[in-house]
This record gives sequence, C-alpha cells and structure tokens, in this order.
Amino acid sequence: MTEAQSGKDASEAYVEAVLRVVEQVPPGHATTYSLIAEAVGRSGPRQVGRVLAMYGGSVPWWRVVRADGSLPPSHQPAALSRYREESTPLRGAITDARALRVDLGRALWLPPSRPPRT
Repeated sequence: MTEAQSGKDASEAYVEAVLRVVEQVPPGHATTYSLIAEAVGRSGPRQVGRVLAMYGGSVPWWRVVRADGSLPPSHQPAALSRYREESTPLRGAITDARALRVDLGRALWLPPSRPPRT
C-alpha cells in the first residue's frame, strides 16, 4: 500500500468513526464537536465539523453543537425545526437566532469513550 492510500484509508476510517458516533446521539439530546473528537480519539472539534459539513447529511448533524450549545448561523433554521420535532431543550429567544442555544445542561449526551466497532 502506498503512503497516499494509507492516508486515504485513515481519512475514511476517521470519517466513518465520526459518523458512527453522531448516529448514536438520541433524539432530544445533543453533544459537542469536542466530545465527538474525544470519543473518536483523534483530531479536534474543527475536523469533526468538517466531516459533518462534507459527509453528515445522512446522520443527525443538528445534534452536534458548539460547546456553548449554538450552531453556526447557517445551520440554525433547519436545526430549529428538528429541535422542535424532537423536543430538544433550548434556551434563549427563538426570535433571536444569535441567542438561541441547545440547553446542554438538560440535553447533553456523552458519547462512549471509543466508537462502536462494526
């Protein structure tokens, strides 16, 4: 195997590991980008965000938020409808997207320390 193939395999394994953990977040709960990174065991919150931005359409991406409970502004409208459907605890004014947050004190889900094996 070439070094490029090895890197590609590692990248694919990382993407799959992130998506497997995100799939486990139950409805009405949320976790953070950094907690997902810790559970996967490598990289950081930005890399988790990148995976979700590029490959997260098939997993509940709206259940992964920043450490303060917020999402990037571009994600908020779609996420808000999902939060309402799932009765996810929120804090802040729904009319002020910048202030709206998932209430992590009530909704936090802690991922397993290692991703599940398939």
